[in-house]
Amino acid sequence: MEQLDQAKVVSVLNRLLEAELAGVVRYTHYSFLVFGFGRIPIVSWLREQATESLLHAQQVGEWITTLGDYPSLAIGPLLDSHQTDIGAMLRESLETELRALALYRELLSLVEGRSVALEEFARQMIHAEELHAADVDKMLRKPGAAGTASPKPA
Repeated sequence: MEQLDQAKVVSVLNRLLEAELAGVVRYTHYSFLVFGFGRIPIVSWLREQATESLLHAQQVGEWITTLGDYPSLAIGPLLDSHQTDIGAMLRESLETELRALALYRELLSLVEGRSVALEEFARQMIHAEELHAADVDKMLRKPGAAGTASPKPA
């Protein structure tokens, strides 16, 4: 098995930690801004996403310390269009989810064939993020519409 480039892996893990922590803040913030008849299920879904982002951040942080390094205290970029439109929130969410997905894929490329456990973790996270992005994409579609609301992730 090839040697793991620990510095590069930890760098990607720290960027993932920051992105996931930003997700906690973003989804929680969005949940405050939902109004109208659909508020209850949408707020519930947004708060579930915040909880999932926190779990992902915890898992990533554990990997950083497992590798003997120090987890970042920073939080990733927080996009906010200052709109209370659910569609705008979902588009922002999809954009950030696709960026996180790209980071998990970068992690996979760094650990593939070098660490079975980290490779499995990266694959599980890619799986979860792809499903989440697909759900958001479906939420952005017009009822009955074929196709996708956004380009397919790379």
